[in-house]
Amino acid sequence: MNTATKLSGFALGIAAVFGAAYGVGQVAGPVAPAAETRHDATDGGHATAGGAGHGGEESGAAHLPGGLLVSDRGYTLRPVGAPAGEFAFQITGPDGRPVTAYDVAHDKPMHLIVTRRDLSGFRHVHPELGPDGTWRVASPLGGPGVWRAFADFTPTGGEPLTLGVDVTVPGALTDRPLPAPATSTTVDGYTVTLAGTPDPGRTSALTLRVSRGGVPVTDLEPYLGAYGHLVALRQGDLAYLHVHPEGAPGDGRTTPGPDVTFSAEVPSAGTYRLYLDFKHGGTVRTAEFTVVAGTPHGAGAPAAPGGAAPTAAPTPTVPTTPSAPTVDADHGAPGHGHN
Repeated sequence: MNTATKLSGFALGIAAVFGAAYGVGQVAGPVAPAAETRHDATDGGHATAGGAGHGGEESGAAHLPGGLLVSDRGYTLRPVGAPAGEFAFQITGPDGRPVTAYDVAHDKPMHLIVTRRDLSGFRHVHPELGPDGTWRVASPLGGPGVWRAFADFTPTGGEPLTLGVDVTVPGALTDRPLPAPATSTTVDGYTVTLAGTPDPGRTSALTLRVSRGGVPVTDLEPYLGAYGHLVALRQGDLAYLHVHPEGAPGDGRTTPGPDVTFSAEVPSAGTYRLYLDFKHGGTVRTAEFTVVAGTPHGAGAPAAPGGAAPTAAPTPTVPTTPSAPTVDADHGAPGHGHN
């Protein structure tokens, strides 16, 4: 083979490699960050992606689940500096100023949910609003890692929204594997069993039964306007689903246990983590489950058009020194609990 032929073959090989890489990039495509940038408050974007069941304008983000965007409909979640042991943030509105008026939903004007990106360390707390539009709460971030913070709220005169932002706590991190799918779990001596399986694209009934020492609990206490509060997060990108219970305390037909039933609609096949908050004996506890919706593709990732498995949202690298970029380097690590 002469030199010209060799060079020609080499050039064709290089072209094939770059062509394949371009094809992979096109199939995998960008995940949530591209949508976040496109709809930041500074560009006046109002495309929707909010919480489960939210409607929206026609856009690339119109059908996204909640929590994937830091900005939506002109509202932006902005962590702010806070003393050690405290977490603080603002919601800025379409005019760029902090929002100070909110509607009450599920007994609270703001629900802050945090979890590490490996879906461990779930916390659901309720910050207090200051007159300047700053929300403050004892830091729910329980140790080193990259955390996802979800603000679930309804601005007065606006639609319900769920915005999400990553927050890094520096330090050495040991990844915690996601527990295997199961229909029963225990917490503080209570056993919670799950009946029902989420079906992608359809509303499914999920019933959770609470018992203690083998005896059904029939005197659950109202918590956030219901006998149970359920959040679902999709493994990979941590898409947020705020699932609503059927019935309400005092409606004449909803019993205080042992069963609490929720209507849930997951957007895709894949692996999800469910977190049930329930109150009994004056204490709120959280039962956690791993469930698989539909037929998983590639370690729980949802199926892509044409049957290919998409690339899951990447897990950010956790810094090991305080000098690494972080949103909340001064935040502490309080004990477990609910506010």
